[in-house]
Amino acid sequence: MSRSGQPTAPRAVPALYRCEITHLRRSPLRHRVRHRTYLWLIDPAAPPRLPRALRPLARFDPRDHFDGTAPTLAAGLERFLRSRLESPPDGPVLMLTHARVLGYVFNPLTLYWCHHRDGSPGCVVAEVHNTYGKRHLYLLQPDATGAAHTAKDFPVSPFFPVAGGYRMRLPLPGERLRLTVTLEQPGQRPFTAAVTGTRSTAGPLPLLRAAARHPLSTLAVSAAIRAHGIALYLRGLPVRRHEPPAAPPPAAATAPLPSSAQSPAKQRTMRQITPPRPLPADPARWEGVATVPAASRPRTALTERLVRRAVARMPLRVVTPAGPLPGPGGPRIDLHDPDAFYRRLGTGGTIGFGESYLAGEWDAPDLVAALTVLAGHTGTLVPAPLQRLRRLWAPRQPATQHNAPDAARENIRRHYDLSNDLFALFLDDTLTYSAALFRSLPARREHLADAQHRKIDRLLDLADVGPGTRLLEIGTGWGELALRAARRGARVDTLTLSAAQRDLAEQRIREAGAADRVTVRLQDYRELADGPAGRYDAVVSVEMIEAVGVRGWPGYFRTLDRVLAPGGRIALQAITMPHERMLASHTTHTWIQKYVFPGGQLPSTRAIAEAVARHTSLRVTRREPYGPHYAETLRLWRERFTEQAAAVTGLGFDATFRRMWTFYLAYCEAGFRSGYLDVQQLLLTKGTPA
Repeated sequence: MSRSGQPTAPRAVPALYRCEITHLRRSPLRHRVRHRTYLWLIDPAAPPRLPRALRPLARFDPRDHFDGTAPTLAAGLERFLRSRLESPPDGPVLMLTHARVLGYVFNPLTLYWCHHRDGSPGCVVAEVHNTYGKRHLYLLQPDATGAAHTAKDFPVSPFFPVAGGYRMRLPLPGERLRLTVTLEQPGQRPFTAAVTGTRSTAGPLPLLRAAARHPLSTLAVSAAIRAHGIALYLRGLPVRRHEPPAAPPPAAATAPLPSSAQSPAKQRTMRQITPPRPLPADPARWEGVATVPAASRPRTALTERLVRRAVARMPLRVVTPAGPLPGPGGPRIDLHDPDAFYRRLGTGGTIGFGESYLAGEWDAPDLVAALTVLAGHTGTLVPAPLQRLRRLWAPRQPATQHNAPDAARENIRRHYDLSNDLFALFLDDTLTYSAALFRSLPARREHLADAQHRKIDRLLDLADVGPGTRLLEIGTGWGELALRAARRGARVDTLTLSAAQRDLAEQRIREAGAADRVTVRLQDYRELADGPAGRYDAVVSVEMIEAVGVRGWPGYFRTLDRVLAPGGRIALQAITMPHERMLASHTTHTWIQKYVFPGGQLPSTRAIAEAVARHTSLRVTRREPYGPHYAETLRLWRERFTEQAAAVTGLGFDATFRRMWTFYLAYCEAGFRSGYLDVQQLLLTKGTPA
């Protein structure tokens, strides 16, 4: 067994799985389909040879797979892998599929788990057949849990566009089979298919039983899909016309984790990465980007006037097709489509500003420099009289921003469950996603991991974590702080709402031999309020208060106060903003909230101190600001993300996503460079009850 608990080499084959297949459609109509069938797990290099009388019940024909021209299943798979990989896996393969029964077969999804010669995982090939008789192949590199993400670039259902991405969980089959494929689109997961099954031997008697329970198995599956499609159509679900692509789309590939997180054999596997496609924003995935909002002429004209007024007073150079706007000059912004820019800005504020950038309506040769100027003048961009009317024109936060427990889980999932592989592409080997603390500035990339450890160690020192400390961490990340604490001899409970982070953190903790000292829980911190008081000697939480929200701060600090033992210490790391700006903007819906951190709200140091003083026996006794270090951390992330553009595409993220993520990193970097944002390490101590 691997450390993740998954088999590292194929089980004995052939085998049969008695399965239940579930299709759950959530949008635009809710509809659930369940049907039972059976699947074969075979070695494609040595398909089962059945007694002559049973062969009509199970035939594995190479014409049913790949391009249908290979002489054998194994040859078809090898041909595909060699067309995609420089060094394809050369070990055993498991194939999960429907067999041809009485001359008929329909395989919505066939999976091939490909291994290296030493039995280590190499890649997974997902072969999709649609009801139009077409086939498509996705080349995947799942993580240790079997999770993978890829762009959708093949029509399957007549009711969904060829847009969005698939989040798949494809663990190697064992005694149980558990597979899921979820269609993801911005802000929603409209469709999930799940396959669960139980393994049995593939002898004549089990096959006869399966065939008797599910006669004409694949024909029944095909008929059920069509019947439910007709039912959905009759309920009013519109059919989409799928035009054939101009050229066959390349197989999508998920990029691997950095070398520190992979075996050498796995590193050899992935060479091909899908190149970026210079396409406009997909309206199904990026509705707010693809469409310029309607705006009245007076509103657009007023917005243009305000922009011209601001540019005239700022060290910024704004160039339009008609020429530069009057101003003192500075970092350059090119307005390619001024009318669209003014319409978006006038109707959406910062959301419109960011969406205009994503749409390519403006650009900047030095994006950080331009955004730094804007961040430094945030308080004066809009005249004071209009600032006082902010509630009338600024977009209001949706209800999900208030971070009730269910909303909080969904908000965290939308960011941190994007893809572990995505974050691994631009973070350092510690997989730490918060401000690093460097010895000196400017920072160098090779020092980033050490700087992350320095930051973590200072927090652990603030909390006085050592041998025997009972430590609570709120916000696991990918487990690096918990590991550092465990190495000091602490016993750690760490909480997260991200299933993807939980899975990889547990894997890293097991691999480090710390599973007996660290417990990772998929749990909301609010659930601690019902547990015993005073159970922890120390609490550490890194850049998690930003996800709590203004309404949640009193309860958050009360919970920390309750679980902390007398004499205990709390070390917090928080991104902060000026108090007056926090008060002015805390009800506004921002671009960062819509596209990056739903539910996120930055506190001020004053707001933290006041919430602590009013609602707890805690006191803020030490504060360590180091904002310039976050600017450098973000610069290193942004530079690495830019270098990894092809790999990001290979993970299934399109050009608009790459532009969005670049803007997010630059936007935040500018906030710290201008001094508008800061990052603080705070020490909270428990006062003595009166």
